[in-house]
Amino acid sequence: MKNIDSIESSANLNQEIATALAKTKQLSQPSTLWSFWINFSANKGAVFGLIFLIMILLAAIFAPLIAPHDPIEQFRDALRVPPAWTEKGNSTFLLGTDEAGRDIFSRIIHGGRLSLFIAACAVVFAVIPGVILGLLAAFFPRTLGTVIMRVVDVMLSLPTLLLAVAIMAILGQGLLNAMIAIAVASLPAYVRLTCATAMTELNKEYVLAARVAGAGVLRLMFITLLPNCLAPLIVQMTMSFSSAILEIAALGFLGLGVKPPAPEWGTMLASAREYITQSSWIVTYPGLTILLSVISINLIGDGLRDALDPKLKQAS
Repeated sequence: MKNIDSIESSANLNQEIATALAKTKQLSQPSTLWSFWINFSANKGAVFGLIFLIMILLAAIFAPLIAPHDPIEQFRDALRVPPAWTEKGNSTFLLGTDEAGRDIFSRIIHGGRLSLFIAACAVVFAVIPGVILGLLAAFFPRTLGTVIMRVVDVMLSLPTLLLAVAIMAILGQGLLNAMIAIAVASLPAYVRLTCATAMTELNKEYVLAARVAGAGVLRLMFITLLPNCLAPLIVQMTMSFSSAILEIAALGFLGLGVKPPAPEWGTMLASAREYITQSSWIVTYPGLTILLSVISINLIGDGLRDALDPKLKQAS
């Protein structure tokens, strides 16, 4: 009788494992691109943001072909010329020229290359260590988790921009240093989000089934658990991208970002702040570009949240 009971219990256990593994496969299967697009396009603001961001990206990629002038070329006889459609404008300069006689339209297009590149690299530099540290904190809460989360709490107690400025003051001015500073400043958000999401998933059936099946820690982290934590991470990456654009612009405005005369949106604002009342277009157009870019990325983040969050899908 004992042998029969043990056989039945093992059979039940195997059946439960098989059921849990089947659920794991269902959870790990991504939704089709078409269904994702339907959920995403339901948010009209997200579609508008996506279109505007694609336009900015294409303009940045093909900047040498689109820009009418070299971004650092100075026209000494055309200092602070108003935009072309104004009464005193010059048709050669669509958005006018700055205090050094450089074409603002060309500098905005080329500046998108630097601003978007720095922001994208900063997000990547923050995501990779942030996810790893968050998973380690979730899997080893009593040892590594305590240390990691206390360090994260200290970093979160400082304003993001202040932390980035402090890092830039230590590392010095430069393109790579700006990326590192912004990445370190945004790292705590990824650690906390990954840790919280992973701890929620750890007690679910598919993780327990993978443990019983003999999966190692690394397999549990990156193959079993991480794919089911991607939805909030993707939304966080989108929001961090817009924050990184603002932070690099702020660093450039403070003189800690990209070195002039390189065209970068924040540096353009910094060099033109003395002419806000006299030649407002020098500040207006770079500022509007930053504003619209950040708004479009935030709208895309809202659309991604609606499309990827299963709770919102069920509610709709």
